[in-house]
Amino acid sequence: MTNIHLPSLIGILCLIGLVSLLLTPRVRTAEGFFGGRDEQGGAPGVLTLTFSQVTTWIFARSLLNAAILGYFYGIAGALAYTVYYGSFLTGWLIVDRLRYRHGVHNIQGFLVARFGRVGSGCFNVLISLRLLTEVFANLLVVGMVFGVAGSGAYTGAILAVSGLTLLYSMTGGLRASLRTDVLQMGLLIVLIVLLVGMALLHPLFDWQSVMTSSPDWSSPGWILLVVALLQVLSYPLHDPVMMDRGFLADRNTTRRSFMHAFWVSALLILAFGLLGVFAGLQGGDDKDVLLTLQRLLGTPAMLLLGLALVISAASTLDSTLSSASKLMVVDMGLGRPSAGSGRLAMALFALGGLVLVFVGSQDLFDAVAVSGTASLALTPVILFSILAGREVARWSFVVSFAAAFAGAVLYFLEKGGRLDLIGPLFGVEHSYSKLLVITIGILLAGLVSFALGLRPRAASQVQP
Repeated sequence: MTNIHLPSLIGILCLIGLVSLLLTPRVRTAEGFFGGRDEQGGAPGVLTLTFSQVTTWIFARSLLNAAILGYFYGIAGALAYTVYYGSFLTGWLIVDRLRYRHGVHNIQGFLVARFGRVGSGCFNVLISLRLLTEVFANLLVVGMVFGVAGSGAYTGAILAVSGLTLLYSMTGGLRASLRTDVLQMGLLIVLIVLLVGMALLHPLFDWQSVMTSSPDWSSPGWILLVVALLQVLSYPLHDPVMMDRGFLADRNTTRRSFMHAFWVSALLILAFGLLGVFAGLQGGDDKDVLLTLQRLLGTPAMLLLGLALVISAASTLDSTLSSASKLMVVDMGLGRPSAGSGRLAMALFALGGLVLVFVGSQDLFDAVAVSGTASLALTPVILFSILAGREVARWSFVVSFAAAFAGAVLYFLEKGGRLDLIGPLFGVEHSYSKLLVITIGILLAGLVSFALGLRPRAASQVQP
């Protein structure tokens, strides 16, 4: 990656890991392991939920992507990635309607009631893919912090971080994730504030240049912003980490935590995107955001950056593993609802993520392109079924998911250069322009299929 003082980085991370282990409770009950309840059976409060939501969305991959988008596409790229954090607002709306209008305790229950087993089956495949790619993408960043792909430092760092995170996650489940998230989020805020402060105080930093860094309205950054606006409704529903936290506390606590998580995460990710914009304006011949930041801000800043990336990776991993265990054991019913079954599920997902790291693609954006684009299948579900409360034919759901998965695979093949169909047909070349075309196509297919499959209102059973 860059010239980071590895002994200092390793020493600080070991200290943080030790504190995380000390904070981790030994949970033996299913309620604590899967539901995050404390020893007295109490639900998490606003601060815990907010910090947990933010730290699981300000993950290593997102920090790096925000900086990269700012570096190559200016302020438009930074804003485009920030728009995705509007998912906290749409996510709260979805959770509130599911819990207090439809009276369900998880998304699978709602989908089974509306679309049968095919509904929950398609959804489980989608979020399983999402969880696996989260493990993969964050471990990939950890390796990049310590060395080049394939090196001993790269492999050792990935194994160490995944092993430590798995250890305390298996000990305390969701309860451990919530407690360690508060510590990790506090540290992450300090690190990002320090990094951004160093950039703002740099003599070359100029606000006017930053704000005018995307003058061309047809640039890929602005196109990605439009894509983000189209995806921000469906995106949270396919993120089990966010959705799981929406079912833990009472209505007021949940609402407040989502609202606070929105503005905190949006500010932090925009700040990190500005680092990328600043680096891009001073890039020169580097052509690499991290190398440019190394040159501009020096080795101490790279130590802070490395800490931020690894801490955010660990905080996301423990939450991902907790959600994976709940998905397999509670939502899918693949094991007895016990802490032991949850620990086994965590180990399997961690192993799956490691396999992807060492045999899969090294492109961070491609790592989640399939699940993020496929989540567009959920847009008509949200609009017609969750918000409007209408009954829709089961075939409509199948058509929407088939179109979304086909579009996701098409984008993956197009971006990887294995296929070139959209360019000749629509006259666009950049991958984000192709993504916009695919996004619009998926949404049209899903919305039309749901409109055609709409049952008469008299047949709809809408709860007050």
